[in-house]
Amino acid sequence: MKLIIAVIKPFKLEEVRDALAAVGVQGITVSEVKGYGRQKGHTEIYRGAEYAIHFLPKMRLEIGVTSANADRVVDAIVKSAKTGQIGDGKIFVTSIERAIRIRTGETDNNAL
Repeated sequence: MKLIIAVIKPFKLEEVRDALAAVGVQGITVSEVKGYGRQKGHTEIYRGAEYAIHFLPKMRLEIGVTSANADRVVDAIVKSAKTGQIGDGKIFVTSIERAIRIRTGETDNNAL
């Protein structure tokens, strides 16, 4: 089992969700987060005053999948989240040691 964590641009969320549904992902967890990488933030002018925005808004997706489906899910995220511009985001894939569905008690792949 794998946990895929993707950090993407907010306006790409619906497109990524549709792509994940197309490859059979049944559930995701989404959080609004802020951060920066090579993008480093930017400056904006508000009511005539310039100020720096160091942490940019992003969306964090967490998806538990079987090991066999991990590559398909990663490919779907990459294709749907990519704009070709700096700040498109990152994807991290880690192993899941154990998974339990609270309602039924199902474990591991059956819990995903």
